[in-house]
Amino acid sequence: MTDVRRGPAGAEHETPRPPVSAEQQAREEELLQRVVRSFGQCGDPRLKQVMVSLVEHLHAFLREVRPTEEEWAAAIAFLTEAGHITDDRRQEFILLSDTLGASMQTIAINNEVCGDATEATVFGPCFVEGSPRIPIGGDMSFGATGEPCWVGGTVTGSDGAPLAGARIEVWEADEDGLYDVQHDDGRTAARAHLFTDRQGRYSFWGITPRPYPIPHDGPVGRMLQAVGRSPYRASHLHFMVTADGHRRLVTHIFVRGDELLDRDSVFGVKESPALLRGGPGVPAG
Repeated sequence: MTDVRRGPAGAEHETPRPPVSAEQQAREEELLQRVVRSFGQCGDPRLKQVMVSLVEHLHAFLREVRPTEEEWAAAIAFLTEAGHITDDRRQEFILLSDTLGASMQTIAINNEVCGDATEATVFGPCFVEGSPRIPIGGDMSFGATGEPCWVGGTVTGSDGAPLAGARIEVWEADEDGLYDVQHDDGRTAARAHLFTDRQGRYSFWGITPRPYPIPHDGPVGRMLQAVGRSPYRASHLHFMVTADGHRRLVTHIFVRGDELLDRDSVFGVKESPALLRGGPGVPAG
């Protein structure tokens, strides 16, 4: 038997699959319903909704793909290894979420389009609290290697009004594609925060962003290699902008003309007009 399925992009592909008898389907459905009923006494309605939906989608995946026991064991081993490699400096599960588009989908769900305000994008695994403060016009590189780059713009609300005193967190990788937390010497470099002036303006020295690979020496990297995908991210500078009475904005500023803009490994590039202008605005919320 050949099962012809239509993917989300409309492309058809053939997957040989043996027929599943009505008796077998009934047995699989009975198991699913038993698992669903096991959450019947859950006192938290939202938790119950999440767990039931998770189980239903997981069983639907298993019944469609019909993995062998060896394949399922390999999946468990993959997740186990992701857990083992995760520590306070590296989060492999964030990488997995990012590379499967789950991070961007969650961001899209929670940050609806708001006029021409700059769109939100992935937070990434390399942000840390406690960055040093710099003045307007200061240097956030703190000795990180790379070509000096002058960055400036204006933070506004979605109505276009400048936001004075907005806090801007900025961080980026050095010219070797590494964030400070990926070095072993405890350095703080290429990250800082500053505040906008009375006209909502900001400026600082950084380093020119370059493409770099996400950490790919672990299970997520091997997954990307197995499916023929690159681990490289398009050149970008991270921004997190907060202001009283406005929704927090986490976004990137990308380099025009970067050849990776249409194949960023974590799907973080947006078609935002404000982002392309290079000046982040904080949408009102």
